This record gives sequence, structure tokens and C-alpha cells, in this order.
Amino acid sequence: MAPAPEAGGGEPGCRLYLITPPALEPARFADDLARALDAGDVAAVQLRLKDVGEDALRRAIDVLRPVAQSRDVAFLLNDRADLAVQQGCDGAHLGQTDGDHAQARKLLGPERMLGITCHASRHLAMEAGELGADYVAFGAFFPTATKQAEHRAEPEILEWWTEMFELPSVAIGGITAENCAPLVRAGADFLAVVGAVWNHPDGPAAGVRALNAAIAAA
Repeated sequence: MAPAPEAGGGEPGCRLYLITPPALEPARFADDLARALDAGDVAAVQLRLKDVGEDALRRAIDVLRPVAQSRDVAFLLNDRADLAVQQGCDGAHLGQTDGDHAQARKLLGPERMLGITCHASRHLAMEAGELGADYVAFGAFFPTATKQAEHRAEPEILEWWTEMFELPSVAIGGITAENCAPLVRAGADFLAVVGAVWNHPDGPAAGVRALNAAIAAA
């Protein structure tokens, strides 16, 4: 899930990181996911289903993981490093209260990715880097309807992180094609997006195209 090189070489570019809607029917959503991934560059998909049982979560993984992996898009699971390993995911994303991060790193091993939410905290981000995270996620940068955002981040934290560390950063929280430019310019390696793609009035494919165009224009 490395950043894409810019055309003609130079500094790495910013890429899309899609997070699934908070509720979905896997078979139906698989079609939306395929259309989104076929519409333009996407680095990763994170399955984030908070309010389902483990059997339903396993079924969703089994349906959606092949859609992403067959297109060389990393498929990550929110919260559950153990299930990510069992179900053949490419990694897991953990919040600050989602279990033991060090244990998750051991479970995932060197072949699978670990991402950690760091809110707007430089300290948490450095801790995540020290224990072997593959990326750190900062946010929320903008108001979001997806979850209650208790922490607000500013683009300056992306600038600081990019200057100080090589570990990739993910920006999250209310990001759209209209507001993403400052985050791209600040050095975000990935933009994590939910509503701007899945709720786009012209469909998910149009959402992906709009965001990739906005990234390129920034």
C-alpha cells in the first residue's frame, strides 16, 4: 500500500483509501465496490462493520475481500487483527481502544499491515511507529456523519509527520473532493474516505473519479 509515484518521478503522490459504509449487505455492496475500484486508483479498502456478529463479519469478508484483492487493492479489517489473519485479509486497522496493539503486530506478522488511529496526537503517532505500525491515521480533519468525532486535527500535523518520519500517514474525517487539497499539500500519503464515495449523487465510481481528480489538481 505504498504511495503512488508522481507522473515523471519525483515525490510520492497521495492515494485513496476507501472505508466501507457502517452498514451494508455484502452481495449487493460487492457490485458497488467493484465499480468504485474499477473507476480509478485506490490503494486500500477497509471493512468497518461495528454492529454485526462475528459470523456476519466473516461472511462479509469472504464476499468483499476477493473483489479488492483481485484488483491488487489491499483489503484491511477494522478492529480484529486475529480475524484478519484467519480470513486472509492484508492487514488490520486498530483504534486506540481496539485491543493490544503490540499483540496485534505479532499476530499480523511481517506479511500483513497494521494501521493505527492516532487522532491529533504526535505522541500516539510516535508510539505507533515504535511498535511497528505500517501507517498512522490522523483525524478527524472535517466534520463527519460516519462517527462521532471527538478529536479534530489540522493539516499542520501531516506536515510535521512528513518532515520527521518516513512512515506513511492517512488523513481521515469528512474528506471530500472539495476540501481535500490542503491535506494533499500537507503531505498525506492516503485520504480515507467514506461518504464522498458511497454517497456520491452519481454513484461510487463518480466519487472515486472526483477524488482522484482533486488529488491530482492539488
